[in-house]
Amino acid sequence: MIDARGLRLAIFSDTYPPQVNGVARTLERLACAVEARGGVARVFTVRDPESVASLDVQRYPSVPFWAYQQLRLSWPNQSRVNEDVAAFAPTLLHAATEFGIGLRGRTAARALGVPFVSSYHTSFTAYAKFYGLGLLATPGWSYLRWFHNVGLRTYCPTQSIVDEVNAEGFTSTAVWSRGVDIERFSPRFRSHDLRARLQAADDTLVVTYVGRIAAEKGLDVALEAVRRADAARPGRLRFVAVGDGPYEAELHRMAPVGSWLPGKLLGDELSAAYASGDVFLFPSTTDTFGNVMLEAMASGMPVVGADVGPTREQLAPDRGWLVSAGDAAAFARALVALVDDRALLVRARERALAFATSKTWAAVWDALIRDYLTLHRRR
Repeated sequence: MIDARGLRLAIFSDTYPPQVNGVARTLERLACAVEARGGVARVFTVRDPESVASLDVQRYPSVPFWAYQQLRLSWPNQSRVNEDVAAFAPTLLHAATEFGIGLRGRTAARALGVPFVSSYHTSFTAYAKFYGLGLLATPGWSYLRWFHNVGLRTYCPTQSIVDEVNAEGFTSTAVWSRGVDIERFSPRFRSHDLRARLQAADDTLVVTYVGRIAAEKGLDVALEAVRRADAARPGRLRFVAVGDGPYEAELHRMAPVGSWLPGKLLGDELSAAYASGDVFLFPSTTDTFGNVMLEAMASGMPVVGADVGPTREQLAPDRGWLVSAGDAAAFARALVALVDDRALLVRARERALAFATSKTWAAVWDALIRDYLTLHRRR
C-alpha cells in the first residue's frame, strides 16, 4: 500500500453519497483510500434532504435538476468556496464534475494556486441528446476542453474514453480504472428464496439490470429485447431491474408480466439481487465505464452488452457477449440462446468471475495516488 502522508486532497463533485450512482460511490471510496494510506481527504459537494453532517464533507445548498430529480444543482458563493478551500489547505484539488460544485473547485484552485486535476466520468454530449439538448453537444466539447485542459491531469475510466477525448483536443489524459468489492459482490449472496419469489426454476433465465432507470441507459432497447425473448420462450425468463430514475414509469409500463422492479436497493439486498441473476443486461452506449458490469461479474453473472468501446474493454474476449448497440432483436437473440443452452452461460460465468476477482480496488487506488504524488512533486 502506497504511503500518502503529506497528501491533502480536496475532492469537488456535484454527486456524492447518499446519492447512489457509480461516480458517487467511487469518490467515497477514493476519500477512504487516501485516509487509509495516511493522507487527508475532504469532499466538497451538494447538500440534499438525505445528507448527514460529517467533518470530512463540506456541503453546499442545492436544488433538484429539472430533467432528472435524483441529481442536484448547486452554485455556492465563490468567495465562500475559496475561504473553505484555503482553510483546508489542500496540496491537490480534484474536480470530478464539470459544472456547479466542480466549476467552483476549478476556480478556487486557480485563484489559490492549488495544483488541479480533474476526471471525466460522464458523456455529457451524449446525454444532451436524450434530454432534448442536442444542440449543446458540439459547443459542449469546447467547454469541456476549457474546463479540463487547465489541469495537470484528466483521468478517464477506460482507454477508449481516453482516445475519444484526445480526439476532441483534451491533453494530459490518463486511465484511472475501477475495481470491485469482492466481499460485497459475490456468488455467495445467491438467494434461493429470492429466485423462488420470482418463480424462477433451475432452467429459468433471470435477466438482471442494475443502474439508473434513465433513457440514456438504453432501457428501451433492454425492455424490447426482454419482451421479444419472453415471447419466444414463454415462461422461461424473468426480468429484474434495480434502481430509480426518470424512466421508471416507462419501465413499469413495458416490463413483461412477472418482472421484479424493486427500485433502489442497498447492502445485502443489492448483493442478493445481483447474485441471484443469471445474466446481466447492459445496453448503455453512454457509460464511460459501467461499474455495474464488474459488480455483476463478481456476483457470478456474465454480461450481454452493447458493442461500444468502454463495454468492449470489460467483456473482451470471453466474459460475456457483445451485440450491436441499439439492436433490440440482437439482444433478444442472445438471451434466447442462453435460455436454450445453459452450458454457454456456465463457461462465461467462470471467466467473468475470474476476471472480476482480479480487479482489486487496492491496486486501483495505489496507482491513482502514486500519480497524485508524482504530480505534486513535479509541481
